[in-house]
Amino acid sequence: MLKAAFPGSFDPPTLGHINIIQRAAAIFNELLVVVAENRQKKYLFSVNERASMMHELTAGWKNVSVVICDTLIVEFLQERNIKLLLRGVRGIDDFSYEFEISMMNKALGPEIETIFMPTDPEYFVLRSSNIKELASFQGNVSGMVPPLVAEALNCKYSLS
Repeated sequence: MLKAAFPGSFDPPTLGHINIIQRAAAIFNELLVVVAENRQKKYLFSVNERASMMHELTAGWKNVSVVICDTLIVEFLQERNIKLLLRGVRGIDDFSYEFEISMMNKALGPEIETIFMPTDPEYFVLRSSNIKELASFQGNVSGMVPPLVAEALNCKYSLS
Protein backbone atom coordinates (compact mmCIF):
# COMPACT_ATOMS: atom_id res chain seq x y z
CA MET A 1 0.00 0.00 0.00
CA LEU A 2 1.47 3.31 -1.10
CA LYS A 3 0.89 5.91 1.62
CA ALA A 4 2.11 9.54 1.61
CA ALA A 5 1.79 12.65 3.74
CA PHE A 6 1.28 16.17 2.40
CA PRO A 7 2.12 18.62 5.18
CA GLY A 8 1.53 22.34 5.11
CA SER A 9 0.25 25.26 7.10
CA PHE A 10 -2.70 25.76 4.69
CA ASP A 11 -3.21 29.31 5.96
CA PRO A 12 -5.38 29.56 3.94
CA PRO A 13 -5.89 26.52 1.70
CA THR A 14 -5.53 27.52 -1.96
CA LEU A 15 -6.61 26.04 -5.26
CA GLY A 16 -2.95 25.10 -5.70
CA HIS A 17 -3.08 22.97 -2.53
CA ILE A 18 -6.29 21.32 -3.75
CA ASN A 19 -4.67 20.65 -7.13
CA ILE A 20 -1.75 18.84 -5.47
CA ILE A 21 -4.12 16.84 -3.26
CA GLN A 22 -6.31 15.85 -6.22
CA ARG A 23 -3.32 14.66 -8.26
CA ALA A 24 -1.71 12.89 -5.30
CA ALA A 25 -4.98 11.14 -4.40
CA ALA A 26 -4.90 9.59 -7.88
CA ILE A 27 -1.37 8.24 -7.30
CA PHE A 28 -1.30 7.10 -3.67
CA ASN A 29 -3.53 4.53 -1.99
CA GLU A 30 -3.69 6.78 1.05
CA LEU A 31 -2.87 10.47 1.40
CA LEU A 32 -2.64 12.12 4.78
CA VAL A 33 -3.02 15.92 4.63
CA VAL A 34 -1.08 17.18 7.65
CA VAL A 35 -2.08 20.60 8.93
CA ALA A 36 1.05 21.88 10.64
CA GLU A 37 1.21 24.04 13.72
CA ASN A 38 4.56 25.85 13.47
CA ARG A 39 5.30 27.72 16.70
CA GLN A 40 7.44 30.23 14.81
CA LYS A 41 4.62 31.35 12.52
CA LYS A 42 1.76 33.75 13.09
CA TYR A 43 -1.41 32.40 11.49
CA LEU A 44 -4.57 34.12 10.32
CA PHE A 45 -6.62 30.97 10.94
CA SER A 46 -6.27 28.73 13.98
CA VAL A 47 -5.04 25.18 13.45
CA ASN A 48 -8.57 23.92 14.08
CA GLU A 49 -10.04 26.33 11.52
CA ARG A 50 -7.45 25.27 8.93
CA ALA A 51 -8.04 21.57 9.64
CA SER A 52 -11.82 22.05 9.45
CA MET A 53 -11.52 23.74 6.05
CA MET A 54 -9.22 20.97 4.81
CA HIS A 55 -11.64 18.28 6.06
CA GLU A 56 -14.45 19.88 4.11
CA LEU A 57 -12.34 20.50 1.00
CA THR A 58 -11.05 16.91 0.86
CA ALA A 59 -14.29 15.14 1.78
CA GLY A 60 -14.75 13.96 -1.82
CA TRP A 61 -11.71 11.72 -1.77
CA LYS A 62 -12.11 8.45 0.15
CA ASN A 63 -8.35 7.89 0.35
CA VAL A 64 -7.55 11.35 1.78
CA SER A 65 -7.64 12.15 5.49
CA VAL A 66 -6.70 15.27 7.43
CA VAL A 67 -4.80 15.45 10.73
CA ILE A 68 -3.15 18.15 12.83
CA CYS A 69 0.55 17.98 13.68
CA ASP A 70 2.35 20.07 16.30
CA THR A 71 5.61 18.09 16.31
CA LEU A 72 8.47 17.69 13.88
CA ILE A 73 7.08 16.22 10.67
CA VAL A 74 9.74 13.47 10.68
CA GLU A 75 8.67 12.30 14.13
CA PHE A 76 5.04 12.47 13.07
CA LEU A 77 5.71 10.31 10.01
CA GLN A 78 7.84 7.83 11.94
CA GLU A 79 5.07 7.33 14.51
CA ARG A 80 2.67 6.48 11.68
CA ASN A 81 5.14 4.45 9.61
CA ILE A 82 4.78 6.78 6.60
CA LYS A 83 7.83 6.78 4.34
CA LEU A 84 6.79 9.33 1.68
CA LEU A 85 6.63 13.07 2.25
CA LEU A 86 4.97 15.00 -0.59
CA ARG A 87 5.82 18.66 -1.16
CA GLY A 88 4.27 20.93 -3.76
CA VAL A 89 6.58 23.39 -5.48
CA ARG A 90 5.75 26.39 -7.65
CA GLY A 91 9.19 27.40 -8.84
CA ILE A 92 12.90 27.45 -8.18
CA ASP A 93 12.59 29.45 -4.93
CA ASP A 94 10.14 26.89 -3.51
CA PHE A 95 12.31 24.03 -4.70
CA SER A 96 15.44 25.51 -3.15
CA TYR A 97 13.72 25.98 0.22
CA GLU A 98 12.01 22.57 0.12
CA PHE A 99 15.24 20.86 -0.94
CA GLU A 100 17.06 22.25 2.11
CA ILE A 101 14.23 21.10 4.38
CA SER A 102 14.27 17.66 2.75
CA MET A 103 17.99 17.32 3.50
CA MET A 104 17.36 18.15 7.16
CA ASN A 105 14.46 15.68 7.25
CA LYS A 106 16.66 13.01 5.62
CA ALA A 107 19.26 13.50 8.36
CA LEU A 108 16.57 13.13 11.03
CA GLY A 109 14.75 10.24 9.36
CA PRO A 110 16.84 8.48 6.68
CA GLU A 111 13.96 6.13 5.86
CA ILE A 112 11.69 9.01 4.77
CA GLU A 113 11.78 10.08 1.14
CA THR A 114 10.60 13.48 -0.09
CA ILE A 115 8.79 13.69 -3.41
CA PHE A 116 8.38 17.09 -5.09
CA MET A 117 5.28 17.68 -7.20
CA PRO A 118 5.25 20.84 -9.31
CA THR A 119 2.01 22.74 -9.34
CA ASP A 120 -0.06 22.91 -12.49
CA PRO A 121 0.75 26.13 -14.42
CA GLU A 122 -2.53 27.91 -13.60
CA TYR A 123 -1.65 27.78 -9.88
CA PHE A 124 1.95 28.90 -10.28
CA VAL A 125 1.43 32.35 -8.72
CA LEU A 126 -0.77 31.32 -5.80
CA ARG A 127 0.96 32.09 -2.52
CA SER A 128 -1.04 32.08 0.72
CA SER A 129 0.62 35.26 1.99
CA ASN A 130 -0.32 37.17 -1.18
CA ILE A 131 -3.88 35.86 -1.03
CA LYS A 132 -4.23 37.03 2.59
CA GLU A 133 -2.90 40.47 1.67
CA LEU A 134 -5.31 40.78 -1.26
CA ALA A 135 -8.21 39.60 0.92
CA SER A 136 -7.28 42.12 3.62
CA PHE A 137 -8.03 44.86 1.08
CA GLN A 138 -11.32 43.13 0.14
CA GLY A 139 -9.80 42.07 -3.20
CA ASN A 140 -11.37 39.30 -5.25
CA VAL A 141 -9.69 35.99 -4.32
CA SER A 142 -12.36 33.74 -5.87
CA GLY A 143 -10.01 32.46 -8.60
CA MET A 144 -7.33 31.57 -6.06
CA VAL A 145 -9.15 29.76 -3.26
CA PRO A 146 -12.23 27.53 -2.99
CA PRO A 147 -15.51 29.37 -2.18
CA LEU A 148 -15.43 28.08 1.42
CA VAL A 149 -12.03 29.71 1.94
CA ALA A 150 -13.01 32.95 0.19
CA GLU A 151 -15.95 33.22 2.58
CA ALA A 152 -13.73 32.51 5.61
CA LEU A 153 -11.23 35.16 4.48
CA ASN A 154 -14.03 37.66 3.99
CA CYS A 155 -15.29 36.94 7.53
CA LYS A 156 -11.82 37.27 9.06
CA TYR A 157 -11.07 40.58 7.40
CA SER A 158 -14.51 42.12 7.85
CA LEU A 159 -14.15 41.50 11.61
CA SER A 160 -10.79 43.26 11.86
